Amino acid sequence: MKLAMAALVALALPVTAATCSGAIRNPEALRPWFAALAGARDARGKPPVHILQIGDSHTAGDNVTGGWRALLQQKYGSGGRGILPPGRPYDGYITQGVTASMSSGWSIGATFGKDAHEPRPRLGLSGFSLTSMVPGASMALRAEPGMAFDRFTLCAIGGPDQGGVAVRFDGVEQGRIDFTAPAEQPMCGTIRADAAKSAVEIAADRPGLTITSWAVFRDDGGVALSNLGVVGSQLAHFARTDDAVVAEELKAYRPDLIVLAFGTNEGFAPRFDAIAYEAVLRLQIARLRRLSGDVPMLLLSAPDSLSRQPGLRANASGAAIECEPGTAARPALFAPPALASVRAIQRRIADELGLGFWDWQAAMGGPCAARGWVQRDTPLMRGDYVHFNKAGGLEIAERLQADLDGGAALAE
Repeated sequence: MKLAMAALVALALPVTAATCSGAIRNPEALRPWFAALAGARDARGKPPVHILQIGDSHTAGDNVTGGWRALLQQKYGSGGRGILPPGRPYDGYITQGVTASMSSGWSIGATFGKDAHEPRPRLGLSGFSLTSMVPGASMALRAEPGMAFDRFTLCAIGGPDQGGVAVRFDGVEQGRIDFTAPAEQPMCGTIRADAAKSAVEIAADRPGLTITSWAVFRDDGGVALSNLGVVGSQLAHFARTDDAVVAEELKAYRPDLIVLAFGTNEGFAPRFDAIAYEAVLRLQIARLRRLSGDVPMLLLSAPDSLSRQPGLRANASGAAIECEPGTAARPALFAPPALASVRAIQRRIADELGLGFWDWQAAMGGPCAARGWVQRDTPLMRGDYVHFNKAGGLEIAERLQADLDGGAALAE
């Protein structure tokens, strides 16, 4: 198995000289995105510029993506909330800008976590699915001020006996989205409104309909930023999604930029396999390029994160980075060696394959920066030295966008 993976890893494109602006590498790969964003403010009556970020808990928690969304929408205008997992797929699910709810009568499927058991339903970009178990099973989405929408899209697995859903905007019937098809296949349906709406509710006709994602957009220029993250997941878990479902969703949602934000959970794995990780990274980049029609991609490296778990000191080759000595009451604080290996692979693959790359750790201040982000008078990270609070998420978003702005100037 390892020999096969090594052979796959060797099939790289020729190495090219990387250009950099701050912590952004290869900004020329993002030229179409920079051009789209530059016109977002004046694109009245047109779909918003759409960022699709796929990742782990840093994405799911929406503190970083929420800060980035607020920053961009304040400057360019709101294009709505974008894509979300259907309903409320897990306890503690966070939806900044909207409130999601659902009735009983749904079965949950996932790429990772307690609902990732077999048989696994076909899954798409969100990493979750909801299957109706009773007639009339419903879910709803209510937008906060600034997130009003005039386009609603629902994606599901169609088939001969799937039926459809009744749709209501602001309590008023809008008709149905029908998922009846001659054979099982992914389908997305859209209903548009002639004025901005603040709430949508759907109800399934019958049991057996599997919904993979839903989305609300405002087609009046501006920016929409979709955060699709699965807590605790690795990029290998995203590989469990279905090609046909992902392709249909990408066609319906039309992102202008795809952001991949994995790496922390790989870096905290008990044992990190660098060859296997590189193979997965190459395959998923190639897959997303193929399924999206080569939408520009930005790869975010794993942020600076630290641990006090002695078992992670030797989870990869190389030495752990010591950040705080231990005491009798508290173990030492360090960076597991696998994190450095993950970042090195991410940077090299981005250069070889021509992806935009943002060095998240460097933007934070380099090795051991997480210690200062946690222990400052006003913390920007939680006490686990891994996750960002809301203030920290906004700080990261501001640094990311500043580096992207610098990259746009360099790419001209």
